[in-house]
Amino acid sequence: MAKLLIDRETCTGCEACVPSCPFGALSMKEQIAVVDEKCNFCGACVDVCPVSAITLEKDEKKEVFATSAYKDVWVFIEHEHGKVSRVSFELLGEGRKLADALGCKLCGFIFGKEVEGFAKEAIAYGAEKVYMTESPLLEPYRTDPFSCAAVNLIRKYKPEIVLFGATIQGRDFAGTVATTLEVGLTADCTGLDIDSETKYLRQTRPAFGGNIMAVILDYPNYRPQMATVRPKVFPMPARDDSRKGDLIREPLPMTEDQIRTKVLEFIRGAEAVNLADAEIIVSGGRGIGSSENFKVIRELAEVLGAAVGASRAAVDAGWIPYEHQVGQTGRTVRPKIYIACGISGSIQHQAGMKTSEIIVAINKDPEAPIFKIATYGVVGDLFTVVPMLRDEFKKRLGR
Repeated sequence: MAKLLIDRETCTGCEACVPSCPFGALSMKEQIAVVDEKCNFCGACVDVCPVSAITLEKDEKKEVFATSAYKDVWVFIEHEHGKVSRVSFELLGEGRKLADALGCKLCGFIFGKEVEGFAKEAIAYGAEKVYMTESPLLEPYRTDPFSCAAVNLIRKYKPEIVLFGATIQGRDFAGTVATTLEVGLTADCTGLDIDSETKYLRQTRPAFGGNIMAVILDYPNYRPQMATVRPKVFPMPARDDSRKGDLIREPLPMTEDQIRTKVLEFIRGAEAVNLADAEIIVSGGRGIGSSENFKVIRELAEVLGAAVGASRAAVDAGWIPYEHQVGQTGRTVRPKIYIACGISGSIQHQAGMKTSEIIVAINKDPEAPIFKIATYGVVGDLFTVVPMLRDEFKKRLGR
């Protein structure tokens, strides 16, 4: 096991290490720093000690523990601006399948200032239990208090599987928790199931630029098994407000002076792009040719009330900002209608949009890969076809 060592002769009692600990494990005794059982061996205090009196020693071999003590599938219930992120509900739907395969319970865990209402929503979407930590320090999101709350819960209740949405918040949060717990984390999964022989979590994600799909299983002596999952990969489960579940409350073992960051202000980008929730998306690719030519895409999108998407080639060319990118290195979307204009349909792009209900492909190359997954395909020049669609939709929709 790891050890945090403090050299009493070298320590000057400056107290620089005390506020640096995100878990409140350090204090002063007789003008010498001391550490208690709350230490998570993160090493933050080692970096700030001006006289190098603190050292962190880690054994090469991790202590083997009984994996049988770990049970249940947990889903992080992410929320922002008064609303639960859709991906949390999608993960509850998929988590239900995993829990049934393992014969265990499906649970949610949530943090914030006042989140009981969100916890009850999680129960309506299938959670049998929801673990809650409420504190003013947990609103808005900050890495230190969220990871402290999560590590506290996970160490106490020992879930077997922990799932997070692969969002900006989820990626930051999950990585910190996994590092603190010294367990693995599979990022940006597009598939989850339980291995029939080992009962381990099979985590599927694109690899090598999306050219292959890798199946990953965690090392058997490390728990919990953790993964982040892309939004819109799994369908929304049915909501049932009659469902009953348990709410388990736990305090936050942290104070404000132990948190290393403060949120001063939120600044929104000039152009809000909500691809994740869009029901219709019109995307342009390499075939657009220039940033000016994206005008035809925007005009069709405006008539349809759609969001504007793009392929990586268009973004890399500087024709449109990254926020519009759909694909393996951009957003994963699941709209009712996806219109791909001048997009060849590489595996990387398909990874981000192939679960769309209806795919309309417009490309002058009849051999373009996009036609293999398209519901409807139009072989032709997009600069002729798209304006025709725009005008016809405008006429039909009365706009």
